[in-house]
Amino acid sequence: MTNPPLQNWLQQLMSSDPLRAKSLVTTVFGDAIAPHGGAVWLGSLIELLAPFGISDRLVRTSVFRLAEEDWLQASREGRRSSYTITAPALRRFERAFRRIYAPLHRSWDGNWTLAFAAGGNLNAAERGALRKELVWEGFCLIAPGVFGHPSGDPEALEDILQRLNVQGKLFVCSASELANVSARPLRELVEHGWELDGVVQGYQRFIAQFAPLRDLLDLLDAQQTAAASAQLEPALAFMLRTLLIHAFRRVQLHDPQLPLALLPAAWPGTSAYELCRDLYQRTHAAAEQYLVATLQREDQHAAEAAPFFYQRFGGLHRSADRSADRSSA
Repeated sequence: MTNPPLQNWLQQLMSSDPLRAKSLVTTVFGDAIAPHGGAVWLGSLIELLAPFGISDRLVRTSVFRLAEEDWLQASREGRRSSYTITAPALRRFERAFRRIYAPLHRSWDGNWTLAFAAGGNLNAAERGALRKELVWEGFCLIAPGVFGHPSGDPEALEDILQRLNVQGKLFVCSASELANVSARPLRELVEHGWELDGVVQGYQRFIAQFAPLRDLLDLLDAQQTAAASAQLEPALAFMLRTLLIHAFRRVQLHDPQLPLALLPAAWPGTSAYELCRDLYQRTHAAAEQYLVATLQREDQHAAEAAPFFYQRFGGLHRSADRSADRSSA
């Protein structure tokens, strides 16, 4: 890598926010491996993660644990091992894709999704597991045993019930306000049910961390106009794109994904998403060059990214499109 300003920014970011191996491996599978068939040889994965300071031992430990948790399935061919995203994990990744990459269009019809159990339908272990999964999905505990969300995803809810084997044990309904009743507005449940200060701080921290990267890429673009040799190196682009999504994903995990109409004014999630979209647009093509070259060193038939990859963030420019844009500028 021969871009000192970008290298310095990268090192400062990793020093100020140390990476956890298992979490970064999950990011790489979701962002990079899933669009390329969902499978990777262990040697290629180790090579992809080495520049982040993740040792081969930590990579092996991480994929072993993810396989134990049914995120990955391991297979062997001679002395080589490969790891494939399992079908249940792929469905969870696809829901995460909608949270991370989909454009912000969270309209609201005024209805709430409620889920609750009556009597002793759930044992203690089921109640604990259900609460964990529903909170992760953005639901709040409105009252003991009653979970609610103003725009709950039925598909995600059904997947949770099936995965926890509690189908038929909960009541699930859609609720709205009754007219002509002197009740508190349902929108006030947002203040009661969700602690958004931490989410706001997470988005603000993300913006503070990655806004300087946009400035550095602006500078690189200006240099490229003057000298064709000033380009973003593929290996560096892969690191930038991976750390970008890794940081954005961690904030998204704590965002309950409420409709925009129920969020505070000047919601920082909007600015964070726009920043992430811009940086991803500017790094993905070079990152793909590095990724495909790395995968093909161990598997010459490693596929290019699937078409759905280019639908991220409302549509990504393919490298050829970017070249055409520059030539016509």
